[in-house]
Amino acid sequence: MAEEIQEQRVDLTDFSEKIQALRGRIAEIIVGQQQAVDLILTAILAGGHVLIEGVPGVAKTLMARAVSSLIDARYSRIQFTPDLMPSDVLGTTVFNVKTSEFNFRPGPVFADVVLVDEINRAPAKTQASLFEVMEERQVTIDGETHRMGDVYTVIATQNPVEQEGTYKLPEAQTDRFIMKITMGYPSLEEEVDILGRHHANARLTRLEGIGPVLSKDELLRMRRMLGSVFVEPSLLQYIASVVQQTRTSKSVFLGASPRASVSMLQASKAYALLQGRDFVTPEDIKTVTPSILQHRLILTAEAEMEGLTALKVAQRLIDKVEVPK
Repeated sequence: MAEEIQEQRVDLTDFSEKIQALRGRIAEIIVGQQQAVDLILTAILAGGHVLIEGVPGVAKTLMARAVSSLIDARYSRIQFTPDLMPSDVLGTTVFNVKTSEFNFRPGPVFADVVLVDEINRAPAKTQASLFEVMEERQVTIDGETHRMGDVYTVIATQNPVEQEGTYKLPEAQTDRFIMKITMGYPSLEEEVDILGRHHANARLTRLEGIGPVLSKDELLRMRRMLGSVFVEPSLLQYIASVVQQTRTSKSVFLGASPRASVSMLQASKAYALLQGRDFVTPEDIKTVTPSILQHRLILTAEAEMEGLTALKVAQRLIDKVEVPK
């Protein structure tokens, strides 16, 4: 294996410098949340969409805005509300009186990085308007297909505690997110740091003066580097075994799909690159897998009555599988 890894060696110097710059700029805005930052960067590098979940006030939207502002690409934000219609998201065809023709007016989903804030506040028909664009990077309206750019990424946020005025995302849509990342409360020291920063600069959350670190071409070049990351065949078996566990567990009603397996592979390769390596270790897989599985598993009624969560079950199933030597 050592010889094979040696053959796969790639120069990660420029890559590492860019990643450190990204982490440094985010740290200027967000206190703590290092694991969430690494996972979001991993998901974007792997070419996937991200769902960020957390209680109100833990900087979910600020995190998404900060990451988006560091990529030199077209950015748009959609605030999902109960009265939002699919045409408000995708765009609509309008009649031009001067030319007597119908012209398509694109909606905010036409960008490179799209922030969907409070995605579970819009009804099912509006949520469904994102199905095609998230999976195929294209939108079909009135029989005409409009393709998105190669960088196209959706970063969505949702609040897990409020139920009134919200609409649970269907399983088919949550499966389109490569990761669901949970943001928790800061520690005491981190909260003191947050207060100190706001006392010194109350305009901090407006992201003033924050410029891009990555261009679109640089991001695409980084994504292409995933093909140079070495993965031992036994690790492919390990990924498949973990996913199989989700389909046979008595605590799980609906297990993970093959899309989850591919997501685990891509995310573990991206995470390895973030750590400055061009080969995947079992620890990389174990780090990214809980966030990849937790929104894909539907638990049985018995498991829910025991107080288990999808994240806990996913962690248990990962621990059950023997790690390759």
